[in-house]
Amino acid sequence: MVQNLIEASLTVDQAAIQKYAEITDDYNPIHTDPEFARNTPFGDVIAHGTMSLSLIWQSATRTFGKDAVSSAKLNIRFSAPVRNGDIVTAGGKQSKDQDNRFDVFVRTQTGDIVIKGWLEL
Repeated sequence: MVQNLIEASLTVDQAAIQKYAEITDDYNPIHTDPEFARNTPFGDVIAHGTMSLSLIWQSATRTFGKDAVSSAKLNIRFSAPVRNGDIVTAGGKQSKDQDNRFDVFVRTQTGDIVIKGWLEL
């Protein structure tokens, strides 16, 4: 039987982006300066990619516990930015070919995939 990961979600707003910038000491203006960001190809601020990535770890930890994921391998690709106002959800599904591998994702509320890859326990 194929197992799904327990999903983890986050509502992204400017306050969350600012808090993440403070935690990581990453004040890149594409994340923190709306005026600067308006003049970029994105047209507005975008969230730090690792903020969304952390949801994959939360999803795996909720499913298996922190000990099981402490030595996990993760291979992902960022495919689209997360924007102010998005609700992002991470999860995954066990691979049909390998019991210890899970196809993982982070998607927005509209179904756009922003991160895709695999997690191996």
